[in-house]
Amino acid sequence: MRQLNPATASISVGTVFGVWHLMWVTLVATGIAKPVMDFILKLHFIQFDYTLAPFVPSTAITLVGLTFAIGAVLGLIFALVWNWLSRPDADRAAARPALSPK
Repeated sequence: MRQLNPATASISVGTVFGVWHLMWVTLVATGIAKPVMDFILKLHFIQFDYTLAPFVPSTAITLVGLTFAIGAVLGLIFALVWNWLSRPDADRAAARPALSPK
């Protein structure tokens, strides 16, 4: 199987997570977030009263940056696990410590 570049996977997944939350931040900033949330909750048969906090730019930057970082870590872990699992069996066996009989 083809190996993944961990750096590319990290940046890719981080970007997807960051852009997803940037879209949410944009919805909150434009005042469209509440109707969108109401629709999504209705689709999931959830009904409760809630309010959204006012838009704060520093909170928005923190949200996007943090979710990018979390996505980057998850992308890195995914690529490392993928590469480990896609190695030939002989390479994987060599990487494991041998069990010695007692």
